[in-house]
Amino acid sequence: MTLTENREAATDRRSWLRDHSELGVCVLLLALGVLVLTDALTMDVDIAQRGPVGPRTVPVVVGVGLLVVSALLAVDVLRGGRGEAESGEDVDLSEPADWRTVLLLAGVFLATAVLIEPLGFPVAGALLFWGAAYALGSRHLQRDPLIAAGLSLLTYVVFDNLLGVPLPGGPLMGVL
Repeated sequence: MTLTENREAATDRRSWLRDHSELGVCVLLLALGVLVLTDALTMDVDIAQRGPVGPRTVPVVVGVGLLVVSALLAVDVLRGGRGEAESGEDVDLSEPADWRTVLLLAGVFLATAVLIEPLGFPVAGALLFWGAAYALGSRHLQRDPLIAAGLSLLTYVVFDNLLGVPLPGGPLMGVL
């Protein structure tokens, strides 16, 4: 093959993958179905269980359903079916993805997961809310941290005190 033919073949493959991008959803559904079935079938079940419906029933049904939907979607996509954009969706599919925003949000979520135990939810939550607002385009550097701190404290008080869902308090443990 010549260099030109190699480039054309690579372009054809990219074009085919772009036209059949819904297959990625099929793979995700397949992996999720296998995971759910594996967990359901390896679950410890009490030997004294009575009745036909046990704790494995619903996960097995959901796992099999995910596998069936994955297969049906794959067949539809390979036959030329395409998902239609919602009528209210204002997305230009010819524009590339905004990876900067995606990576900033992923970094904020990862930082929150790492910091929630040592700093507690009020501080880590404030960083999460402020970081998400910043990643999504807000540039009000005086207002956003204050709103994030208030929202985080309110969330902490509602979950920890009113709903009884214990959240790590960090340095504020016992204060609120």
